Amino acid sequence: MATISTTSTALSMKLLVDTRAQRVLFAEASKDVVDFLFSLLALPVGTAVKLLGKESMVGCLGSLYGSVEKLDGAYVQPGAAKDALLHPTVLSPAVSTKSSLLGLPAAALSPGAIKPKMFYRCNRGCNPVGFGAHSTCPSCRGYITDTYATECPSCGSQMTTKLTLVPAESEDQVVAQAAAVVSGKGFVQGIVTYTVMDDLAVAPMSSISSITLLNTFDVKDIGALQEKTVQLGYKEGLEILKASLQSKTVLTDVFLGKKINSGA
Repeated sequence: MATISTTSTALSMKLLVDTRAQRVLFAEASKDVVDFLFSLLALPVGTAVKLLGKESMVGCLGSLYGSVEKLDGAYVQPGAAKDALLHPTVLSPAVSTKSSLLGLPAAALSPGAIKPKMFYRCNRGCNPVGFGAHSTCPSCRGYITDTYATECPSCGSQMTTKLTLVPAESEDQVVAQAAAVVSGKGFVQGIVTYTVMDDLAVAPMSSISSITLLNTFDVKDIGALQEKTVQLGYKEGLEILKASLQSKTVLTDVFLGKKINSGA
């Protein structure tokens, strides 16, 4: 597996464990934990394969990833890059500074960082109207290029006069929204605690919802229930990602060690 930075702030989560059945009923989670869980939805498949390793993938995704890795550059289209598939950029509103357990690089994006697309026209000093052999060249004005110093198809001069594309208002709004999603605030509000089920279903927590859940699980012996606080770091983040692709009992598998082996 590729070397990835594992430096991240560990998060914590409280599990309610049925010690008789050896299963996690549900967990009490903070905003940062929920942001991490939701950020898994935005992971490109290529990133998931890279994090977990080709050999640990269920199905054929590992084979696809390996095929791209081995593909000679001679077979790749001009302008295309293998890294776009092997190391895709992750841009998610759910990723915050604290919730990025998997050490994924933060996308640097702000309205000021978005550079307008530059275009160029013919550099020949001519006017749209006039007299004389060299005073007009209206055909040159019909050509633009996005590559500096391209030869003008009309007169052969270099196209170096800069033109700037003015984005429409809707495009400005897209840029502003894209900047907002990487501002480090995450996705959910931090005004409540959240319930996370064993299958990673998430909902705002309340005392009434907790009692309802206990009734749903038909818990007879309250004494068999145990609260367990667990830490979520890089290793646990990877295990949750892997288990979420394979299991409906993720919290039990990862924190009670029923199915998912550590060191994946």
